[in-house]
Amino acid sequence: MKDKSKLKITDIGEFGFIARFSPSFTRKLPKNLVGIGDDCAVIPWKNRKKLLVTTDLLLDGVHFLKEKISPADLGYKSLAVNLSDIAAMGGQPLWAFLSIAIPPETEIGWLDEFFRGWRSLSQKTGVYLLGGDTTRSTEKLVINVMVLGEVEDGFIKYRSGAQPGDVIAVTGDLGDSEGGLRLILNNRTKNQEGSAEKYLLKRHYRPRPHLEEGFFLAHRAEVRAMMDVSDGIDSDLKRIIECSDCGVEVHLENLPVSSALRKCGQKYGWNLDEVAAAGGEDYCLLITVNPERFSELARKYQQRFKRPLFPIGRITEQKGNFVYLKNGQPVTLRKTGFDHFKT
Repeated sequence: MKDKSKLKITDIGEFGFIARFSPSFTRKLPKNLVGIGDDCAVIPWKNRKKLLVTTDLLLDGVHFLKEKISPADLGYKSLAVNLSDIAAMGGQPLWAFLSIAIPPETEIGWLDEFFRGWRSLSQKTGVYLLGGDTTRSTEKLVINVMVLGEVEDGFIKYRSGAQPGDVIAVTGDLGDSEGGLRLILNNRTKNQEGSAEKYLLKRHYRPRPHLEEGFFLAHRAEVRAMMDVSDGIDSDLKRIIECSDCGVEVHLENLPVSSALRKCGQKYGWNLDEVAAAGGEDYCLLITVNPERFSELARKYQQRFKRPLFPIGRITEQKGNFVYLKNGQPVTLRKTGFDHFKT
């Protein structure tokens, strides 16, 4: 066994690191506060409302490739991924703060385009940019975003609410963003006008935070747990079973996959089960639902959004047990969900 003092962060991974330090900061937290461990911190605010706080750090070469994404798309995406966290708690976003470390050779025109992309989503969602910080970076572009939102007390959905028997469902297709990333990494981004490739690239560059869907689902008592799909369901479902002390069973044949992803998967020889299950950054919502009321919820969701809810599995009693099935048979995937220090 390795000496604990000699452990490296790559030995325990991102989530092992969080689990290592977070208990000392959450153990004595006042009961009316929710800190480390969910999509947002939850803070008492006014009347029956709570304040939601989320933050994300984006680094060139890790979260995005500056030379492979337009500045407008990067500005849009930087805000979108934080709004998705607010959606995952059933909240409504209010204000944003942006801190950015800029390499000195960066052109002003590039920055203008970055803020044009940010502003396009800001105006669409009514989320005002109120401030932040700017500094010089010696090498890479670094972007840190914080978003504040509000949510009604009693209508907050946490990762910890899942119960055995619950139906697991998602609000959108899985794997499109991963497909777009694969195209980028393999330099298949040129001359894709009107193609399946263009669709996947857009899904990667400009994810849509499911704010209206999150608000709707948060007001349904049969929805017991909710989070957004940021690291892929392979990672995100593990967060739910850790917080809810349960297990999961995922039926791979039920994972919703777009026609564009199917077409590109056939063209480039991708394993679509792995792309859909372990690909991240789809930013749809992942929920668990009382099985006795799922059909009713799915019907009302279809009426409201003109799109289906996609059931993909169920919550089980076996604590920590994660099982993939395909046509009833257990399957092991080679690709796993995203972890900054293990991927």
